[in-house]
Amino acid sequence: KGKYFDCYMMLDIHSRFIVGAHVHATESGTLAVEMMKGIFGIHGIPQVVHADRGTSMTSKTVAALLSDLEVTRSHSRPRVSNDNPYSEALFKTLKYGPEFPERFASVHDAGTFISDFVDWYNHHHQHSGIGFHTPANVHYGHAVGVAKERSATLAAARARHPERFTKTTDPKILALPGPAWINQPKEYTEQSAA
Repeated sequence: KGKYFDCYMMLDIHSRFIVGAHVHATESGTLAVEMMKGIFGIHGIPQVVHADRGTSMTSKTVAALLSDLEVTRSHSRPRVSNDNPYSEALFKTLKYGPEFPERFASVHDAGTFISDFVDWYNHHHQHSGIGFHTPANVHYGHAVGVAKERSATLAAARARHPERFTKTTDPKILALPGPAWINQPKEYTEQSAA
């Protein structure tokens, strides 16, 4: 009781894919850098990293890593949670899910829970913000093929049982996401307008 664990998590805001998540008993810039190096080694170096103003994300070690890699740093304004809507929505999905326990017995149990959640979220959760695709399908470029399969399945069902359908066209398919930004840099805003 009274002990908290820290979850370090990185999310690709375009696809909503969780690219990495670690649970530790403490918060530190060194642990954040360790996680980022692992993620960047697998998924590549991003152009921008947006983070809250926690001590690990504003630490000199994180700042030095991102500066060395020429990654733009972006931070939420102090005490403004909606500056990071993608993370806030993700954590609501995490915390309000039926499996979220009231307490974790150990940091190992918390890590196991997060690992299972990340697998479900990335590969099974059909996210409304990305056209009811899974984050993995969007992240790895499979969403267009999945949309075609869905359309073919609907067409086959309509052909077998036309009486069940009121229209002869597919229901509206939600669009895949376009560019996603938090604190969009001015040069990108100007390029979009041009």
